[in-house]
Amino acid sequence: MVLWVFGYGSLIWNTGFHYDERLVGYIEGYHRVFYQGSTDHRGTPEYPGRTVTLQPAEEEVCWGVAYKISKEEDKQAAISYLEVREKQYDQKAYVDFFTDSSGSTPAVSGILVYIGSSDKKSNKNYLGPASFEEMAKQVVTAEGPSGPNRDYLFQLEKALLQLGCKDAHVMALADEVRRILSQDRKIS
Repeated sequence: MVLWVFGYGSLIWNTGFHYDERLVGYIEGYHRVFYQGSTDHRGTPEYPGRTVTLQPAEEEVCWGVAYKISKEEDKQAAISYLEVREKQYDQKAYVDFFTDSSGSTPAVSGILVYIGSSDKKSNKNYLGPASFEEMAKQVVTAEGPSGPNRDYLFQLEKALLQLGCKDAHVMALADEVRRILSQDRKIS
């Protein structure tokens, strides 16, 4: 049996596991938002970074990348790796993945996706919505073992644009971070 994994954040440009095939496409009924706190990769417990999670949204789609993993040893290694990497995400879902914009027939059914829910009891790192200015200030200052939070944001924006996806939420946050950084440069 083959394992498929959907990446909608850093998995797009930094997979971290062996795979046999990579497809660009989308899942339906969700949109990407910077509402998940990161205290282990792009921030610390004292200064959490912001990373993306999925939020249910009827009539919307979330573009990303699907990875096909066929070999048993690669599947086990990928799951072990993802369980550590995605440990701050409290839910796993199995969804349909589409490559055709008509959305009539899924290219893959039952693709695994990790989600940080808005339930603060099961997801202690959920930060939730905030203004773009507030989120941007947090992104500018947060840094963790995987590097500055702003690098995550800018790499995600670049990776999505390379896929042909203009994600309004990601782009608006990136623009606000750039605005803050350019102001900081003018002051110093």
